[in-house]
Amino acid sequence: MNDERCPRGDSSFIVHRSSFIVHRLYHRAVRSLLDSLAKLYPDSSKTTLRQMLSSGRVRVNGEIEKNAKREIDADEMIDVTPKSVQRALPAELSILFEDEHVIVVLKAHGLLTVPTERERETTAQAYLNTYLGAIGEERIHVVHRLDRETSGILVFAKHFSAREALKEQFAAHIADRIYVAIVEGEMTPPSGTFRSHLREMRDLKMVSVKAHPDAKYAVTHYRTIQSGNGYSMLEITLETGRKNQIRAHLSEAGHPVVGDRMYGSEVNPIGRLGLHAKLLGFDHPMTGKHLVFTAPVPKAFRDLFRGAVS
Repeated sequence: MNDERCPRGDSSFIVHRSSFIVHRLYHRAVRSLLDSLAKLYPDSSKTTLRQMLSSGRVRVNGEIEKNAKREIDADEMIDVTPKSVQRALPAELSILFEDEHVIVVLKAHGLLTVPTERERETTAQAYLNTYLGAIGEERIHVVHRLDRETSGILVFAKHFSAREALKEQFAAHIADRIYVAIVEGEMTPPSGTFRSHLREMRDLKMVSVKAHPDAKYAVTHYRTIQSGNGYSMLEITLETGRKNQIRAHLSEAGHPVVGDRMYGSEVNPIGRLGLHAKLLGFDHPMTGKHLVFTAPVPKAFRDLFRGAVS
């Protein structure tokens, strides 16, 4: 089933194969979440809309939101989960796109991408296997990963051929990957590039070293989006995709990601790791069409700079 684009007033939404509905609102004035839902569902009563909220079916930027009075900015994303999908997926995982070859999800911070020796069930991979099993499909195939405490966009494959085609793109560094990071202090200069060979040490930290057989070349581009209150919001573009690459490079520059105790941060003003995978782009493994998915910056990131003077 192909996606159906359905315009409605000053909003639009896409109905994917899974019937998972993602709404992008286009409006100038700030609205409450309840008012936004009323605009999207003009035939539904306020009681029905409040039931959607109270049951946890409504997400804003991938996170379940039950507060009807929550203000919605023009660039924020609202999605409403069908009851069947809601039963299969936890609050920490939402579907952005799905067809017979790939599935793109938004992962919350705190959720593992794949199982570890200590945790086998509470992972994005395990939840998606359960979801696909419920609709009679095969197990999921892992393409790439995000750190447990990093939120953002992931793509999984539904079969071996799709996985191999996607992994080739990541290995060749042609997939588009943009992150947003909250760091301590202000970057000098405000934009630039880190280049080094990263090696994993015995304590599992990645450290820049001189050329070494166990080290891998890593390139990280950054630019400052906003600064204030002793912190900076950075847009990070990866040229390579090494383990903990962003966290290691920023720590070594003297500006660790907030909440990242492993890499030297001593503050946590947002109650989580300040790293979010904002954009993921790749060529569809079967059609070749270039697909780009974005996830708005988490509210906690933006709230840190409200009223800040740069």
